[in-house]
Amino acid sequence: MQIIFYEDSNFGGRYHECMSDCADLHSYFHRCNSIRVESGCFMLYERPDYMGFQYYLNRGEYPDYHRWMGMSDSIRSCHMIPMMKGSHKMRMYERMEFGGQMMELMDDCPNFMDRFHYNDIHSCNVMDGHWLFYDQPNYRGRMYYMKPGEYRRYSDWGGMSSRIGSIRRIMDY
Repeated sequence: MQIIFYEDSNFGGRYHECMSDCADLHSYFHRCNSIRVESGCFMLYERPDYMGFQYYLNRGEYPDYHRWMGMSDSIRSCHMIPMMKGSHKMRMYERMEFGGQMMELMDDCPNFMDRFHYNDIHSCNVMDGHWLFYDQPNYRGRMYYMKPGEYRRYSDWGGMSSRIGSIRRIMDY
């Protein structure tokens, strides 16, 4: 897995190649205006330590930050998404600490409200697979990377609110 960050648009200027997780990219470049993902999938974060806006990138070329739906040229950390084959399964709950009604998901969900007649997830248990939450329907808006584990409240996955619009499995290998 390899990703290359460039300071300038169209793959120009100073660059940094990365093949693993990096909690702080600031010492390698000051701004990021283009990216080339040679192999694998990555989550990018606007702040160090995997904080702030998140962006999912799979193999391909991104000549400017608008191509990955970036809010600015600030990328300060990245997480390599491990290759995983097999099933996907998650349980979502209407209350914190796995309380209230439970909803189970094993496939993509382009409109959470249409499917479950509910807009909010306050806790979640990702049992299998890697997922992306989006705050708007049809895989738009702010996104959140969900790896296997327990999320007792929406702030555990970096959510600004409990509102979820759509959910997608990460399967791009």
